[in-house]
Amino acid sequence: MKIRFSGFAVGLAWIALISGLNSGCAGYQLGPTNGLSAGSRSISFHPFRNETLIPRLDVPVNNALRKRVQQDGTYQLVTQDEGDIVVSGTILSYYRAGITTQPSDTLRYRDYRVTITAHVKATDQISGKVLLDGPVTGSSTMRVETDLPSSDRQVSPMLAEDLAIKVVTLLAEGDF
Repeated sequence: MKIRFSGFAVGLAWIALISGLNSGCAGYQLGPTNGLSAGSRSISFHPFRNETLIPRLDVPVNNALRKRVQQDGTYQLVTQDEGDIVVSGTILSYYRAGITTQPSDTLRYRDYRVTITAHVKATDQISGKVLLDGPVTGSSTMRVETDLPSSDRQVSPMLAEDLAIKVVTLLAEGDF
């Protein structure tokens, strides 16, 4: 026994399928979510200062912030002059928390949860309004292979990337 569908029934099935797929994406929006058009405002970064005991931690943080702004596309990155929004910050802390120990030595940690906290301030140069002024934390997991200082150097780009994602998300999704 074969079931036959009329052209009208097949057409209705396709319409139902397409409208069902489209309604699943109803909460998503292309481009910036703060009401601005992409690239309509510019942003510049003053180099973040490093107040931790980890040397040169500011370098990957400053690089990651600029890279993340370019990838996000909400703001146009300005490197020569002051942008419409100026961001500055200070890296305040670098903290390691042991997660797992070495299998052969339970007094030494093998894996750490590493966090950095930066105080970030973003100011709208046009209105003078402070858009962001507070701590932002980035984190990552680190495995110690040889020694702790070289592991710290290897994890710093990942920490910086996580921090940059959070800073740029706060700026891009802000209600300014």
